[in-house]
Amino acid sequence: MSSQVRRLAAVSVGPALVLAAVAPVASGQDSATVVGGERLARSTVQVAPLAGAPALPSTLTGRSWLVADATSGEVLAARDAHLPMPPASTLKMLFADTVLPRLDRSLEHKVTSAELAGLGPGSSLVGIKEDLPYRVEDLWRGVFLSSGNDAVHVLAHLNGGLALTVAQMQDRAEALQARDTHVVSPEGYDQDGQVSSAYDLTLFARAGLRNKDFRTYCSTRTARFPGGVDKLTGLRTSFDIANTDRLLGRYPGLIGVKNGYTTNAGATFTGAAVRGGRTLLVTVMHPESQQQVYDEAASLLDWGFAAAGRVEPVGRLVDEAGADAPASSAPAGVLPRAIRQADHALGPGGWTAVAFSVALALWASGRALARRRHGAPAVTETAVTETAAAGTAAEAVTPSLPLTRAEVTALGGSTVVGGGRRRPGRRARTLLVSARRRLRARRHR
Repeated sequence: MSSQVRRLAAVSVGPALVLAAVAPVASGQDSATVVGGERLARSTVQVAPLAGAPALPSTLTGRSWLVADATSGEVLAARDAHLPMPPASTLKMLFADTVLPRLDRSLEHKVTSAELAGLGPGSSLVGIKEDLPYRVEDLWRGVFLSSGNDAVHVLAHLNGGLALTVAQMQDRAEALQARDTHVVSPEGYDQDGQVSSAYDLTLFARAGLRNKDFRTYCSTRTARFPGGVDKLTGLRTSFDIANTDRLLGRYPGLIGVKNGYTTNAGATFTGAAVRGGRTLLVTVMHPESQQQVYDEAASLLDWGFAAAGRVEPVGRLVDEAGADAPASSAPAGVLPRAIRQADHALGPGGWTAVAFSVALALWASGRALARRRHGAPAVTETAVTETAAAGTAAEAVTPSLPLTRAEVTALGGSTVVGGGRRRPGRRARTLLVSARRRLRARRHR
């Protein structure tokens, strides 16, 4: 767990686990540097009504909750939004936000028994069978609709393994400035030390909804899921799955995103809804009963839409750290085996341009050698570049030294999907051979 002070500790009481206060601080964050604003760390209800603002619902029992504008990030009201608590399956939002962009949804994968091992007792399952193929997009439906821990485990293995996925999720949480979150398992199953907060879960939802596939999956109400093989016909069967989010399809304008429940976490829910061109996010954690998580989320959404423009924000949802910086490439290390190599291969025109550029470089090298022998000034790299810019290959790379075929390959584009190689066209090969011959001839004069 992080070095931040935690207000809650897990205390064993028989087979159950309860939360007990162990330190007199307002939240899991230093009050001087609370993410999103100091008021979000307070344990009492925070709201700043203006004239004509509606009153908050009087029956809220959630230990922690928050309602915010998804676009502006303004937090309209909250209670103990940074309180670290077990997140249950709402943590799957962070899993999806982290892993979904890394996997090709059309990939078909045959599930192994090892990928289904280690599922905790009582895990929610979509019903994946080993030794049968599943498409990645079907597995994601299993995650979002059925909250299937089996689907999470298969996807995590496709992503490189459980440990790597957990590390990536933690990195993603830190990038989103979700500092209350400590990830131990990718699916949100109860684990010692695994916590998040209403604030962080709302950040995960907001980030995930920017991904079109994430938004599609979390708003899907029903789907057909691949089943086993019929012993009589030998054909693959399928069955219906339905989204366990009880507000989806019932609350007007709801677009997801994720619910959860475990003995330790109680009920958790993060939802997003659209009304009148405004999108609100709500998170409720650990109300008095499981059904109340939906009732209280709905009442907070109703209040938020009525209160928008009539309350001062009590905090804000922060943006991703470095969000304005250019997107970086994937980190080095073990590559997920489900990621297909992109085809960056150069076409015939590109190879011709590269060959033309290389020929110019070879010509320049030969000229430089001849001029040095006769005391003439060498042709500079700048001159070669300017010469290339005057031709049709102006955008080609203009190296200053002769290149081998391996070096030309290293310029990019020889590797294609499936590991094959795309050879340069006949014209490009002719240019390369001709240029090398001329250079050898000059060197032997």
